[in-house]
Amino acid sequence: MCGYSIYLFKNQFIYQFIKNSIMNSKQKKVRVVANATTGAIVNVSENNPEYGYVKLEQKRPFIDDNGFLKPRNISTLLQGSVADLTDMEFFAGQELEGNIQVKESMEPFSKKYPENDLKKAGETGIVCTVGGEPIYRKTIYDMTGSKADTLVQHDNVAELRAAYNAQNSNGAMQPNEDFSIGG
Repeated sequence: MCGYSIYLFKNQFIYQFIKNSIMNSKQKKVRVVANATTGAIVNVSENNPEYGYVKLEQKRPFIDDNGFLKPRNISTLLQGSVADLTDMEFFAGQELEGNIQVKESMEPFSKKYPENDLKKAGETGIVCTVGGEPIYRKTIYDMTGSKADTLVQHDNVAELRAAYNAQNSNGAMQPNEDFSIGG
């Protein structure tokens, strides 16, 4: 192996080590979030009024493949019986110990509703895939904070870049006669 290859390997190793250290470091606390429309903390299921959920959110550091730090809010639904959730006396803004774990898989988490867990790229709505097969994504509250994320790297990069570029070009400012520096 030539010196340049060793240099690249060493730098890639250091980059991956730093990326993993930041992503798996002690995260900010998980927060209880009220329903934006109703203000409710315990949200009752539309399908069965005996069950419900509490929305939880956590700001997490993510580093993209270009090495840019992009903090993101990750959310999950803590599900249970309405009685049990109410008994816990959750309140908006309450901070909980633990972590929101991200689980990605090539197998659906729900056999009955696999479409609910498709991993989609931002606001494009495009499903992330590997070899043309969809990636499934789920978030779960981990009280211990000890469970690491399980991530699957997508390979439909060209499709996603084209969608992002189309989105960005639609909102770009276009020059016209009304815009003049000289007056």
